[in-house]
Amino acid sequence: MKRIRAVAGALGVSVALTAGAQTKWDMPTAYPATNFHTENIMQFVADVDKASAGKLRITVHSNASLFKANEIKRAVQTEQAQIGEVLISAYANEDPLFGADSIPFLATSYADAAKLWKASHRALGDKFAKQGMRILYAVPWPPQGIYSNKPLASLADMKGLKMRTYNPATSRIAELAGAQPVTIQAAELAQAMATGAVNANITSGATGYDSKAWEQVKYFYDAQAWLPKNVVFVNEKAFGALDKSTQDAVLKAAADAEARGWKLSEEKTKWYLEQLAKNGMTVAPPSPTLAGELKKIGDTMTAEWTKQAGPDGQAVVDSYKKM
Repeated sequence: MKRIRAVAGALGVSVALTAGAQTKWDMPTAYPATNFHTENIMQFVADVDKASAGKLRITVHSNASLFKANEIKRAVQTEQAQIGEVLISAYANEDPLFGADSIPFLATSYADAAKLWKASHRALGDKFAKQGMRILYAVPWPPQGIYSNKPLASLADMKGLKMRTYNPATSRIAELAGAQPVTIQAAELAQAMATGAVNANITSGATGYDSKAWEQVKYFYDAQAWLPKNVVFVNEKAFGALDKSTQDAVLKAAADAEARGWKLSEEKTKWYLEQLAKNGMTVAPPSPTLAGELKKIGDTMTAEWTKQAGPDGQAVVDSYKKM
């Protein structure tokens, strides 16, 4: 009888432990803890923790502290991490469709960027699914502009500049403008600018603020060329191992994070530019000449991208233009 009671007691403890079992995920990101994308992720993580009653705990590793930016997607795919965040257009060399949101001057407002995301979401989701991953949500960066250590009145003024690039689209723009493309990840940008490795940059007001661009360059031209997106995605096997209620909690928190992130990005756009100006930078739209020349680059790159992306890419552009 004592033995039966002991076994029953042991089983009771086992059941209790199983019922209270906690799943832990690591989430690498490439951006500082103070960046609005990371702040949004922290709220997402808190929402998951609360909705799952602590059954799923996600640890965020910001500022490329666990994996470098270009390693994160592969890390999640190979289960070195369970969930992550990447700039989707950074993988356009892997598949042109990943660069849909970085076609210059195709979608230049938040409303148009939302339409483009709607037009491309399913195709991008299918690409991730074939690699064993699931896209949870996406949030755009503010519109992209040009930072420079000298005034830019036309493309001729960009010739020879060492321009920091972060995806194939920005590298191609630098080439077409006669600048020298230099690939630098966000976490390394401030140091690259300080050492003179780059003296120009195409990125958002948010990254300019994060990297304190005003310490090295004095001009920002608000070209509003495109709104690239970060996607948060999960390893499908890790997601499938969760119980149904926890999966639902993750999906609900992701939907909330997407809505909140788009709103936050748009609200902070003006603030970021105000901070650049407050810290001594000249913030202005490009001159009519430069704007016209950049638009021609956009037309060239749209044609190039459509050809590279094939039928899938054309379908995305056609769907977007019909909205």
